[in-house]
This record gives sequence, C-alpha cells and structure tokens, in this order.
Amino acid sequence: MVPSCPRALFLLLLLLACPESRASQNCLNKQQLLTAIRQLQQLLKGQETRFAEGIRHMKSRLAALQNSVNRVGPDAPHVSCPALNAPLDGRKFGSKYLVDHEVHFTCNPGFRLVGPSSVVCLPNGTWTGEQPRCKDIDECASPQHVCPRGTLCINTGGGFQCVSPECPEGSGNVSYVKTSPFQCERNPCPMDSRPCRHLPKTISFHYLSLPSNLKTPITLFRMATASAPGRPGPNSLRFGIVGGNSRGHFVMQRSDRQTGELILVQTLEGPQTLEVDVDMSEYLDRSFQANHVSKVTIFVSPYDF
Repeated sequence: MVPSCPRALFLLLLLLACPESRASQNCLNKQQLLTAIRQLQQLLKGQETRFAEGIRHMKSRLAALQNSVNRVGPDAPHVSCPALNAPLDGRKFGSKYLVDHEVHFTCNPGFRLVGPSSVVCLPNGTWTGEQPRCKDIDECASPQHVCPRGTLCINTGGGFQCVSPECPEGSGNVSYVKTSPFQCERNPCPMDSRPCRHLPKTISFHYLSLPSNLKTPITLFRMATASAPGRPGPNSLRFGIVGGNSRGHFVMQRSDRQTGELILVQTLEGPQTLEVDVDMSEYLDRSFQANHVSKVTIFVSPYDF
C-alpha cells in the first residue's frame, strides 16, 4: 500500500530535518529514505499527468471558441450621426454622436428656440429632428408695454432699448417742430437770418442693432436727397460726420451723385452703444441751400449672430 501524499511529504520534511552530521534515532535509514523518494516521484508524476490533461482540455476549449468566432460575420461598423453645432446665440450640450446618444440645445436670454430642444441619434445614422436655431424675441411687438410712456421701443439682438428722440430746444428765432416720431424740421427762418439758414433744416433719428464682432468694412446707413416736384434740386452734395462718440469707427463717403454712405471700418465688440451724427449739405450752383443731419445710434449686441 502506497502511503498518502501528506505522509510522503512528512517523511521528506523529516529527512531535511536530519542532516548527516547529526545522529538521531528519529532520522530515516537508507530503506526508508528510498521509499520516501519513490513515493514523491509517484506523486509528482501523477500531478504532472493531471496538469497535462488540464492543458490539453484548455487548448481544446480555446480551439472550439476560435472556430465559433471565425464562423461569425465581420464586426458591424459603429453607426454615428453627423456632427452638430451650437445654434447661433445658443448653446449645445452633448458631444457624442453614436446611436442612442442625445444632444440638447438652449438659447441665450432674449432669444427663443425654433425647432427641437433635444435630438437622438438613430441606428440609420440620422437625428430624430433638424438642428434648431435661435430667433431673436421682438419684445417691442409684445402686447405689454415694455417701455415707459413717452418713449419708443427699439428691438435689438437679444433685448430692446427704450428711446426718446427730442428736437433741439428753440433759441432766438430758431425753433424745431416734430413732424414724426423720428424727425424734426426747422421752422421757416426770417429772410435776413443767415445763421438760422445754416442750422440743420431737418434732423432725423435712426437706430441700428449690430452683432458683436461684425466683419468690416460694411455699409450701415445711406443718406440721399430728393427734389420736390417742380423745383430744381441741388446739383452738389457734401457728406460728413459732424458729431457723436464714434471715435474713428466710421467713415462717410459718397456712393453716387446723390447718396452718401456711413461705413463701419473698425470691428465693434458688444455690449456698447455708439452715436454718430452725419451731415448732408446741399448746394445749387455752388451756393449753399440747406443741410440735413441724421443722428444714428448703434446698439452693439453682446452676441455674435
């Protein structure tokens, strides 16, 4: 009968515990030592056989798995949807465009979203809706009064402004009357009042809304003359900038014989408000006839759109 594995290991330990230099009754004799060695050899052979069988079984399983994988078709490519951008004057949330991923959109204050607020990527590589856009809210068109009584509402990008154009105060024999919400006209001058005739015959008010960082140069405003029926018109016009706080952002130049253009030549970053007064002087046969002033107020939005 072959001793059990623990017994053989015990004998081996006992052998190691009894070196030749030590004489002890507990040490193994030659026959016992050979028996222990044979038992250990049988133990290792059995372990080796079982380990080899385990390796062969594992190789067989791996080969079967490899055959199964090879029989499966090639991997389907990952489906993705086209990239989306944040709408102008809005924001986008979500940067993954794979199937079942969502992208959400919002607009900046003063704008409303036109289109879906969220879209999902479908397995066919398309989104569940069109990319939305942000549209300026025209607060001035609201049935509620957004400006105090006596002022006018001007819609701007992402907001509004309340304005109150006023005619110059009268002085001496010069006075102005308001002929429309945005225009004043000088009352007729006395025949002998040369200074009166050199003051603006008309003063008009204009309000423009611009986006921030608008590409320049760009024409913002045009000023022209028109002759009254049956009366000869001026045969010469002069245009210029006569006031405001524009600080060199604009130039005034003639575009044709009867039209002058206000051109923005420097990029503006909002929010800010600029004012520029442009003048058109009329001459007939080199004789001064009248001049007209347009007071242009420019509201620069904080948004790029």
